[in-house]
Amino acid sequence: MAAKRIVVGVDGSEESKRALRWAARQAQLVGAELELITAWDIPVTFGVPVYADDVDLADAARQVLQETVAEVLGERPAVPVRPTVVQGQPARALVEASKDAELLVVGSRGRGGIVGALLGSTSDYCIRHAKCPIVVLHGDRDA
Repeated sequence: MAAKRIVVGVDGSEESKRALRWAARQAQLVGAELELITAWDIPVTFGVPVYADDVDLADAARQVLQETVAEVLGERPAVPVRPTVVQGQPARALVEASKDAELLVVGSRGRGGIVGALLGSTSDYCIRHAKCPIVVLHGDRDA
């Protein structure tokens, strides 16, 4: 039988740190491991890459993930942690990782209205497409 797995979106924001804290407590309660997903992509403006050094972007994503884990969970997390850095659009990466997971946990910056419609919302996309139950933690509430 496969281990229970809780997937968490981590991007270094306060909202993702809150989601990671909440997910770690939940993982302890149910005996699950945490799979932490940090996704990076090459920024594009008008169809032209703004920055093209894949290695630097991947390294920066790894560093954000490592620093966030150290800050939120410490050097010796109480639950098993599997950090994963992937290239791609964050919402799609999280949905892909949600296959066979017990739970997907993401933070939300609460951008709504025009900004949310123009930029797209990772949490909204995950709510619509996740392959497992999802918890969305909003930035204005303590987890």
